[in-house]
Amino acid sequence: MELKYKAYGLNSENDLIVLDQRRLPHAREFVTIRTAPQAAEAIRDMTVRGAGTLAAVAAFGVYLSSREHQGRTRLVMPEIRELEHARPTAVNLRWAVQRMLRRLAEYEGAEHTRAALEEAIAISDEDVIKTRRIGQFGFELMREVQEHHGTGEIQVLTHCNAGWLGISDLGTALAPVYLAHQAGMRVHVWVEETRPRNQGALTAWELAKAGIPCTYIVDNAGGLVMQQGKVHIVFVGADRVSQNGDVANKIGTYQKALAAFDNNIPFYVNLPIASIDFELQSGSDIPIETRSDAEIRCVSGIVSEPEQVQGAQGRVQIFSAEQMVYNPGFDITPARLVSGLITEAGVIPARTAEIMSLARQP
Repeated sequence: MELKYKAYGLNSENDLIVLDQRRLPHAREFVTIRTAPQAAEAIRDMTVRGAGTLAAVAAFGVYLSSREHQGRTRLVMPEIRELEHARPTAVNLRWAVQRMLRRLAEYEGAEHTRAALEEAIAISDEDVIKTRRIGQFGFELMREVQEHHGTGEIQVLTHCNAGWLGISDLGTALAPVYLAHQAGMRVHVWVEETRPRNQGALTAWELAKAGIPCTYIVDNAGGLVMQQGKVHIVFVGADRVSQNGDVANKIGTYQKALAAFDNNIPFYVNLPIASIDFELQSGSDIPIETRSDAEIRCVSGIVSEPEQVQGAQGRVQIFSAEQMVYNPGFDITPARLVSGLITEAGVIPARTAEIMSLARQP
């Protein structure tokens, strides 16, 4: 099954097929999801990841629950709640589930299942439009930066993975890069490793597939390449943004924002409006997911030594199992460090008034 611009899709039986992102970039494997609990587990164990993809998988999970239970709300609701709380930081997950519940409130039985499928497909299809708009607004900023620097090649730095693996079609942080490349602009991307799950490898994989030049760097090198004048603009995604413009994103984003601020480099957060939590006043209210110690204690990859097992995928423990570990999955970037929020409605300052005006968007 070819999934060119999505990390998920439906097969001929309307089961959900997802690209197993845990296996990338070394193997391209798909997982079939037939029930809501399976969808929730895929979200929790990061078979799927990225705020937009999590939302879409949760929406299809609601459909799968309705299908399994013949649209009986009493049986569907517990599974919906499990989906809603599968991961705590990404607000898109809750947004998608709440939207599904609003659509299904008046239905029962076969009509409930039909409406669930229609709404899940609508959520997925709308993401394509949103990412195209985000990409266009970001591309215009890239043009401005290119003119300001008078350079032939624009240098972009990004953290984590906010491409099509994370939300349909173009992604968020990578959407301007894809459109710039398609338009013939010379673009080079500095891709940060993004420990501990090394999600920068997903970004490098995406960019390589698209033929976009990129250089992979360790997280601690991001500040240096900015200091050396090798970065013109920074694009990152977001898992949740509060009313005042504080941004929750993958751990390490805050340090990149500090480095960009210190070096007068524009730092933009690219996100759909669904990633804004209009109920939270500031970033201090955003729950930060603490993940497994094993993510830090072990690394996964292709075995290079010894020769007899070269090419096999393996997992290696890099320090003592008794060592204490703290593994927050996200951090909070204060609004004062954000040059702007790039949404499907346009580019706005990371300020309460402008953010709350988006709450009235359909």
